[in-house]
Amino acid sequence: MADATSSQGKGLIHTAACLIIGDEVLGGKTNDTNSAYFAKFCFALGINLRRIEVIADDEGEIVEAVRRMSKNYDLVVTSGGIGPTHDDITYQSIAKAFGLPLKLHEAAFERMKRLSKPHPSQPNFDWNTPSAALTAKKRMIELPTDDSIPDEDQVIFVSDNLWVPISCVNGNVHILPGVPRLFESMLDGLRPRILPRLTDPEGKGVTRILVSTPMAESAIAEYLTQLAARTEAKGVKVGSYPRWGKDRNTVTLVGRDVEFMESLVPEVEEAVQGRRVAVEGEDDSANPDPDAGTLKSG
Repeated sequence: MADATSSQGKGLIHTAACLIIGDEVLGGKTNDTNSAYFAKFCFALGINLRRIEVIADDEGEIVEAVRRMSKNYDLVVTSGGIGPTHDDITYQSIAKAFGLPLKLHEAAFERMKRLSKPHPSQPNFDWNTPSAALTAKKRMIELPTDDSIPDEDQVIFVSDNLWVPISCVNGNVHILPGVPRLFESMLDGLRPRILPRLTDPEGKGVTRILVSTPMAESAIAEYLTQLAARTEAKGVKVGSYPRWGKDRNTVTLVGRDVEFMESLVPEVEEAVQGRRVAVEGEDDSANPDPDAGTLKSG
């Protein structure tokens, strides 16, 4: 059993992927906010998030996706499908993906008994009496287990106040709940564990500079293409984003070399007839041009 400050001693983390699992997301019943939170988490740490996928509660799809992501990316996070009901099949599917058995994690069970309370609809629930409800609860702590790997590398508790563990499979697949409040809290709890494996161990991440421009994307496309080619060797990514229905578009510079990026700002402002902003939209006019989303953005 690991706490969030221990380190697996694995390789450096350069790339990441996020797998959102749930019929309710694909059916429009629930909005996915976890992938956006993970994207911000990766950006802040300088991890290159390469892929986000949303798939159904389907064993075959989970097996295929998690195998592929584990092979292709350094850090993989899944969200959803680890509850007590029949359609919560993430643990069993990921176990199958890597040929592992599911085993009741005794330490997690003890934490569950200590930290969780029976629902008001279960006044007679007893942790020591076999029941359908107890069986359902245990499903949430029957984890994919590799007996050849130390427990602290497979089961991570990020808080003394949470019984829910993060199950780490195949060295890089981290299984998190889909409930946004829990997902966010547990992901933040992983941060100390991830920091030692970053190319920037201080976790300073990357910098994003925004420049607001009144010009159409097509009018600045050639300049931005040339700028991107000039700055690529310095690790700077140049972006352009139209803002539908607004009278100003946004140019971005993203990278780690802050001093170099800052030196580019005056040139970019002049070339796109714009100015640097701290937040996109802060210089929008009160009455935007109704044609801005069509002509001005293209």
